[in-house]
Parts: sequence; structure tokens; C-alpha cells
Amino acid sequence: MEATATIRDQLASYLSEQGMSINQFADRSGINSGTLSRIVKGHQPIAMSHLELITKGIGEVEDRFFSLYVDECFYHSAPTWRRLRPFMIRCAELGRMDCIERMVQILLDNLSNVPTLFDVAEGLFEHGQWKAAAILYENVSASEKYQYSERLAACQYRLFRIALGDDQSENLRAATLFEPYVPRLDEADQLDALRHLMIAYYSLRHWHKVDQLAQELLRLAKIQYDLQYRSERGNANKKRSVKPLCYYILYAYLMRSGACVEWGDYNSALKLVDLSMDGHWIQEDNEEVQQVLAQFKEWGKANTYLIRMLEGQQDVIMEYVEYISTQPSEIFMAVYRIIQSANRYNWDVDHVLERFSDYVAYRTDLNDFGIHNQQVITDQYTRFLVELAAYYLHNRRKEGIQLILLSLESAANINCESIMMKCVDLFERYRHEASEEEKCQYQFQIRRVQDANEKKTFNVVSFV
Repeated sequence: MEATATIRDQLASYLSEQGMSINQFADRSGINSGTLSRIVKGHQPIAMSHLELITKGIGEVEDRFFSLYVDECFYHSAPTWRRLRPFMIRCAELGRMDCIERMVQILLDNLSNVPTLFDVAEGLFEHGQWKAAAILYENVSASEKYQYSERLAACQYRLFRIALGDDQSENLRAATLFEPYVPRLDEADQLDALRHLMIAYYSLRHWHKVDQLAQELLRLAKIQYDLQYRSERGNANKKRSVKPLCYYILYAYLMRSGACVEWGDYNSALKLVDLSMDGHWIQEDNEEVQQVLAQFKEWGKANTYLIRMLEGQQDVIMEYVEYISTQPSEIFMAVYRIIQSANRYNWDVDHVLERFSDYVAYRTDLNDFGIHNQQVITDQYTRFLVELAAYYLHNRRKEGIQLILLSLESAANINCESIMMKCVDLFERYRHEASEEEKCQYQFQIRRVQDANEKKTFNVVSFV
């Protein structure tokens, strides 16, 4: 069919071409014949359910008339959220961001639509339609950019979550842009926002920022806990945080401990781990809280072994290995730390690599590495590859060269300059052990990194 002005025109043209009556098409499409007649004559707006049936009856792809339906909603009938909301959701599901953009621009001519747009965005976000949700959040933010509003902060929080990915420079930008909005959020949302910010900075290895945010999380969570469980005023109608309040207090201790580990302050790290396992002060006694306590005790036990090992206590390795063997989701992280310690103290850990050979395989699918945040896992996996390469090469095992190349490729994918530099340094030290093919692969990766960073001050080629 040729493109015409309205969906009604398209339908009328189809009926004429097919020599089909309204009653016949009503039988085919499943629309009541009276309703269909009123639609064709322009006496009744086209509901979203009618659009789907008409499109199916004509035999077109589902989104064939979506662009025209935008006009139908705004110019050929009075706009109502009863039609706009389901239409936006369906556009999101079918990837029609162009239609969502058009609708949003029209709707924002009237700022009274902002609250409903925000509500639709929240629904899309909750159901994983993040690309479509981002369009709405960005436009709602723009409409409220001069207001000190909680809704503006909530939009920025969601946009921060949506922006996080593998590129570390983009993650840093997203975290930096969002951080000033945290105090504007609802008190309950502040806790989870700080948690997500800490995870982002943790993957970026900005330990002072992790510690700073953990201290702020601890302060706010303690205040809210005190108000909720010790205040006579009560908070029955107050918005609840995503997780129990005790979780955020224990989590803050755990993240502070992690920062201390990276600084090499192992005594402080152990004290903070103990605090993250201590739940004697917790008032509640329900199943969810018991699960939280059990989880932090598991993490605390693993971290205690880890810290002792990082201090140089080689005898703890076997205890650590036996413990993590019962915790599959922790094995990869533990093996990475064991190799890191082996490189630091010149230990032989071949027995560990052999035992957990399935977790040492050169993977690209990281989804089975447990419950850790994906940004942290991707960063740690890249570092794991270069640590393993160093271990193999130190022990005269030539497969370390291939691991350098894999780590360099992964570092380029996440735009991590520190790992790129380490890979370059390591390869140059062991270049004499590389085959000609491996040298060619290395030069290819270097050119790839150079192309990706040509507009930045960092240039890997300068290290070759």
C-alpha cells in the first residue's frame, strides 16, 4: 500500500484494494463491526488494542502504523494517557524510540504532563526497558533543571544506573555527574544510591572515594535506623529502603574494609571486617534480616582469610581454598587474589590453579562469576588475566604471552589505561619469548588502543 495521511486512509485503501466490506474485515480482525465503522468514518478514536487488531488484520508488521499513531493520538483525537501509556510501553518493547521521542517532545509543551511522564519512565525502568526510560528521564530532567526537586534527582539517579557499562571512563563521568544529586533524593533512596556509587568507584579503584562514600552511607543509615527503631514518633508511613537498614550499615563497614585492603592497611581492614559481621545491635529478628546477617558472616569469613593471605601468611592458603570450594560464586575472585599474592611473595600456587582449572579458563562470558556487580567483575577479570600472565611468565610458561594479549584486549574494551600500561610493560619484558604471530597480535591490539585513544592524552604506543 502507498503511504497515506492517516491510519483510516490506510485501512480504507486496503478494503478497497481487497474488495472487502467492513463486516468482512471485522470478522477477520476481531473488531466489532460497529466500532470498526465508527473508526473508519472518524467518529471514534483508535484505541491501542484496535491498532493492533487492524495491523494484524491487514497483515503488516506490528509497528507498521506506529508513526501514524502518534499523529492519531495528538492531532486526530484528544490525547489521553489511557492510549499514550500503553502505546509508549509497546514502542519501548519494539524499539521504536523515534515515536517515544516525538511523543515526549509534544507532551512537554504542557509541563503538567511531567509527573505522568516520570511515572511511565519508572515503569519502563522497572521492567528493564532502560533505553526508552532514559529518553523520558532526560526530558523530564531538562524540564526541571532549574528546580531543586526530588524528581530531578531521581531522574539523575536512574540515568546514572543506565549509563554504567564496561567503559570505565564513561562510568567515571556518570558517577561524577550524579554524585551532587544524592542529597536531593528521598532518604531511603539515598542509601541505595550511595551503594551504587560506591560500587562504581570500587570498579574504578578510586579507594578514597569509596571510603568517603562508605562513611557517608554509615552515617545516614545509622540515623535512619535510630529513627526507625528507637524513636517514639515512629515511621509507619515512611518510604522503605530497598534493603533492610542494617544491610547498609554492615555494607558500609565491608566497603571501608575493602578500601583499607587496597591501601595495604590490613589491621584496619580486619577490624572493619569484624564490624561487618557483628549484628548484636540489630533489633529485628525476621527471615530477611537473618539472611543478611548470614551473608555478611560468609563474606566476612572469606575476607578474613583473604586479608591474612595478602599480609603474607602463606599457610592460610589451604584454609582459604577449602573454604571457597564450598562457595562457587566466590571462587573466581579468590583465585585472582591468590595469584596476586603469589606474584607479590613469589609463591608456587600451581596446585590452586589445577584445582580450580574451570575458573582459570580464558572466558568472555562473565555471568557465572557470582553475584558481584558486573562492572567490578569485568575489571577484576581483566586484572586477573594480566596477573595470571605474570605468574606464568615468571615460571617460564609461554602461554603467559597469550594471556597478556587477552588482558590487553579486555583492557581496551573497558578503556582501563592502568591495565593497558601494565600489559605493555609485561609484554616488552618477555617479548623475546613471543612468537612472530603473537607479536603481530600485540601490534594489532596496540593500534586498536591507539585509534581509540587518539584524542586523549594517554597513548599506549609511547610505552612500547
